[in-house]
Amino acid sequence: MNAKLPLVLVAACAVVDADGRVLLAQRPEGKPMAGLWEFPGGKVEPGETPEQTVIRELAEELGIETKTACLAPLTFASHEYKDFALLMPLFVCRRFWGTPDPREGQALKWVRPKDMRDYAMPEADLPLVPFLIDLL
Repeated sequence: MNAKLPLVLVAACAVVDADGRVLLAQRPEGKPMAGLWEFPGGKVEPGETPEQTVIRELAEELGIETKTACLAPLTFASHEYKDFALLMPLFVCRRFWGTPDPREGQALKWVRPKDMRDYAMPEADLPLVPFLIDLL
């Protein structure tokens, strides 16, 4: 890893429905990596824990609520992009309130983990898929 790259901490969440499917969101036009499918989440803001970030992002992006006790840490990704190094813990959430609603222009899709490889994803997300396949 290039030590001169800034480290960006992002927290992501595999939201799982009662049928064992995971919610993927497609990055909207105008954002970096537009068109790629990813796990909901976002940058950890100063003073936030990764769990607080996931709870905030799920509410902002999808209009759903959850609690820290409903988030189980599964694994993490570490990936070096051209301009920054990314560190991304991935949580699993099976208990949430509300129906996911795309609030930022993104498309949403419930996907079985074994089918996730059929979706173009950011490079950092790809190593997370086998963990979800094994779990679900």
